[in-house]
Amino acid sequence: MRVLALDTTSEQGSAALLDGDRVVEELAIVAPEGFAQLLFPAIQGLLERHNWTLRQVELFAVASGPGSFTGVRVGLAAVKGLAEASRRPAQAVSNLRALAGLGTGRLRMSLINARRGEAYLGLYDHDLRMVQAERVGQLHSLLMDRPLEAELITREIWAELVATEVAVRVDGRPLASVVARLAIRDGGVDPAALDANYVRRSDADGRWQDA
Repeated sequence: MRVLALDTTSEQGSAALLDGDRVVEELAIVAPEGFAQLLFPAIQGLLERHNWTLRQVELFAVASGPGSFTGVRVGLAAVKGLAEASRRPAQAVSNLRALAGLGTGRLRMSLINARRGEAYLGLYDHDLRMVQAERVGQLHSLLMDRPLEAELITREIWAELVATEVAVRVDGRPLASVVARLAIRDGGVDPAALDANYVRRSDADGRWQDA
């Protein structure tokens, strides 16, 4: 399956072409002023370098957040537009899950800087199934809030996980190829069904839920 994937959720974005399991190319896109003027020329160049056309892309994929609100919207709009114009399916993938896909542990915790002293946190098993709902908050509070309601986790496992299995989003590390692989695994859907994954507070009482 030929896949075009985008990550525009931070100023250090990326685009990737996959042909089955093979990464044809993964391109870093640095956009401190935003992706509006850079994204489509980057996509066009990526396709032309490998003699692909949009009609040959069988699945479009996009990182759905968390991250920059504007960046998330730009990526989603681009993939929806391209997929609808090409009459192809699309898939959106959480950045936290994509980060967990880079790990090797039985349990994988991923962190992304949410600014203002906060972080986004996701916890997944080795099959990249969500163990605990993604959340956002003060980093110290998140790490001390042991998710013991999950049967997979004991206090000892949580302590080890915090110490050794944290995958932190580092600016400059492309995620588009991981997003593409997860999109292939999840399968495509109607592009109109794609939505952003902002991971925001649900209310003021301290509980969290996906936005």
